[in-house]
Amino acid sequence: MKSRRRFETFSLSFLDIMSCGFGAVVLFFVIINATMAKRSDELNRDLSIRAEMLRVEVAEGEEDLVELRNSLEDLEKREVEARGRAERILELIREKREELARLKESTVARQESIEKLQADLKSLEEESRRLSAASDEPADEGTRVRSFTGDGDRQYLTGVKVGGQRVAILLDVSASMLDDTVVNVIRRRNLPAEQKTRSDKWQRALSTVEWITTQLSVESRFQLYTFSENARPAVADTQGQWLQTGDPENLAAAIRGVRDVIPAGGTSLWHAFGALQALDPPPDNIFLITDGLPTRGERPPRGTTVSGEQRLRHFQQALKELPSGIPVNVVLFPMEGDADASSAFWKLAIASRGSYMAPSRDWP
Repeated sequence: MKSRRRFETFSLSFLDIMSCGFGAVVLFFVIINATMAKRSDELNRDLSIRAEMLRVEVAEGEEDLVELRNSLEDLEKREVEARGRAERILELIREKREELARLKESTVARQESIEKLQADLKSLEEESRRLSAASDEPADEGTRVRSFTGDGDRQYLTGVKVGGQRVAILLDVSASMLDDTVVNVIRRRNLPAEQKTRSDKWQRALSTVEWITTQLSVESRFQLYTFSENARPAVADTQGQWLQTGDPENLAAAIRGVRDVIPAGGTSLWHAFGALQALDPPPDNIFLITDGLPTRGERPPRGTTVSGEQRLRHFQQALKELPSGIPVNVVLFPMEGDADASSAFWKLAIASRGSYMAPSRDWP
């Protein structure tokens, strides 16, 4: 009889199954471990990048903080300096206000003194006119509103016809009136205004105007124009008007007007003669005080230099604007390099039955 096979619980098939299960579990953990490692590397890399960016931002923040601290110190320093300047300015303002107050008080006192002197002067002038009218045979000096005494009492000007009921005076105020030579004119042209007006030539021209005004009759009328590139009356707002010589304020205002002028610019005789046409009635005697032929005509020149030929053409063009039949008395202060001026102005004086002179340095 065959023996029966013994049954065992843990047979080979069961062990295989257990081994496979265990292997599956191990494989599962290996796969999970690999995936976690990869994710951990990526996370670490991201964190490292962010950490580096934060370090850079911290470094930049520290630099900005240093700059801000420096800026703050600079601003504080400027604020201190500004406060100091403000205090000095306020102190200066206080001083200027006090000085202005003192000047106002002084000005009021001076104004009162001037008004009193003007009243006295007016009274004396009225007395002078009354005495002059009462005289049976008034002398020449008695008919003059103003007086002028030159160096050494020189009154040797002859041939100049100062008479006339309507006397027009034209004074050249161009830059060339600053001196007799081109080099000195250029040099003086760049000086301050006060030094310009102290020029010997300009002062002689002003003295000539004053001398002419002292020769005017009390009954006559006058007009004084200054001209350079344009012509304008010495007394503001009197364009085309005659002024009464008998009123001393008119002559005084005219002299003040020319003394306030600073010679500058070119010379346009066309505008000077043209201004006379606005006077109604026309003048019966003209005085022209200049130093040479004009450098421009009706319009500005195109170039920067003017030849002698062009200046003669400008002169001939200006003569067309001159009212006819009126004596023109020319007082010429000759300018270096303008050889044709003396001849041209002498011919003008002779043709108009006026007079011509080139005064010495000590006249009038």
